[in-house]
Amino acid sequence: MSSQENAGHYALNLDAARASYAERNAAHWQRNLIICVFGSFTTLVSLSMLLPFLPLYVQQLGVTSSSAVIQWSGVAFGATFLGTALTAPLWGHLADRYGRKPMLVRAAIGMAITMSLIGTVHSVVQLVVLRLIAGLVGGYASASLVMIGTQAPRERAGWALGVLSTGALTGNLVGPLVGGFLPTWVGIRGTFFVGGAMIAVAALATIWLIREDFDQASDARARVATQTASATPVDRTLITTLLLTAMMVLLANMSIEPIITVYIGQLGVPTGHLTRIAGIVMAASALGSMLTAAKLGALADRVGSWKVIIGCLLATGVVMVPQALVTHWWQLALLRVLMGMTIAGLLPSIAKLVRHSVHEGQTGKTLGYLQSSQFAGQVIGPLIGGQIGARIGLHEVFFVTGSLLVLCAVLNQWTQSRHAQQAHP
Repeated sequence: MSSQENAGHYALNLDAARASYAERNAAHWQRNLIICVFGSFTTLVSLSMLLPFLPLYVQQLGVTSSSAVIQWSGVAFGATFLGTALTAPLWGHLADRYGRKPMLVRAAIGMAITMSLIGTVHSVVQLVVLRLIAGLVGGYASASLVMIGTQAPRERAGWALGVLSTGALTGNLVGPLVGGFLPTWVGIRGTFFVGGAMIAVAALATIWLIREDFDQASDARARVATQTASATPVDRTLITTLLLTAMMVLLANMSIEPIITVYIGQLGVPTGHLTRIAGIVMAASALGSMLTAAKLGALADRVGSWKVIIGCLLATGVVMVPQALVTHWWQLALLRVLMGMTIAGLLPSIAKLVRHSVHEGQTGKTLGYLQSSQFAGQVIGPLIGGQIGARIGLHEVFFVTGSLLVLCAVLNQWTQSRHAQQAHP
């Protein structure tokens, strides 16, 4: 058999392996999507609901200086995202080898335990360590992305990932609202026990209701075929561009976090209302994304992921500019809603394109790297925004972020053209 015939043989094996997993789970993926949306919503509510009272909890743990309270609160909040960014590729790799459901169960149980333990800490160091562990062992939303991204039919993948993204966004939006009133009923420490119980419910739902037909032997054969099928190599430039774009999504959304309160104060908002208005403005983009994530995911199914990615990057970059020119806080809030609506199509479309650009045996690991890129953007965005705001000016944060998004759109257009030329020389 010639080398060309060998390559074709392995490519056919890969296609069959990819089809077999999706076909075996064709009866389960919609049910699994519902449970994954519920679990992602629940876990992210629990993780984000501490935002309103985190500084108060840090004070209760013995930190007295105002500056130290702010610093420790930031470290404690960011520790979970750091942990998730570090381990997402590992869990994705294990999902490829041992199945997607075990990773969901592991994440839910691990997060339920660590969230409850946070309510028992006696020092701020213990708080940070447990928040870090929650990220290291958790990542339910990341595991959900791997499961739905590999189970949903190719023609419905964009819509399914958009629905999953909506559940996560809703959790991030509702979490701080729940955290605003729950401590008055059960106390700050009791709030963490409630959060742990919520995640425990998601864990039970995952164990009892999630269905997966995973054949470890077939998956192992797919990995062997992947390593041998040199005729269909992964386009590393394409994957790198998509990972960079995913990082830019969170970077753009989070870049104003360090300056938002000061910026709103310059718009004439009274000091006593700054925190509340800043919370509304920060939540506005999540609200916008909730409205359009599933619709833009479905649009990617119809017209192609590249068109949605490039269009959303350009639209979001353009919408960033007038945010630097507003004169009232409500104008900024409306523009953030609009930005959320345009940015919502990016992550589902990127995830769908990543899934279809790598071999079956590498899907989970690559989607794990995608999650790491997103969390990296969530960390880098506030750092860049804070530095630009402090050294150059608050308005320039929006101009720089918008320019980066437009440049990212140009990069995606070049990558898409290059990939198309290689596919059809």
